[in-house]
Amino acid sequence: MEKISLWIMAILYIIAGINHFIMPRFYEKIIPPFFSNRKLINWLSGIAEIILGILLLIPAYTSLAAWGVILLLIAVFPANIYHFMKGVKRKKMVLVLALRLPMQFLLIWWAYTFT
Repeated sequence: MEKISLWIMAILYIIAGINHFIMPRFYEKIIPPFFSNRKLINWLSGIAEIILGILLLIPAYTSLAAWGVILLLIAVFPANIYHFMKGVKRKKMVLVLALRLPMQFLLIWWAYTFT
């Protein structure tokens, strides 16, 4: 079961990373405006997700990649808060965006299980 969980996590991060390049405007819009180069941040976070997803599947790097996922999830948390605040302001998807915030902690815990 642990191996299946690891594969699911890795595949999700690889797909999420690829999605940064397929739908860049979605990700760029949720990056807080105090970051000056949203395109670069989107590009870097997409590459990071792809690399970390791949590294999760290489036993020698699984633990290191899991720590990288944890750091990435912490780093993108401001974007999730910003996205939630935009949703509240526009009264759109508030419940979904609110549930996404605690989900970050579950994702961190999930990654931690592979450290």
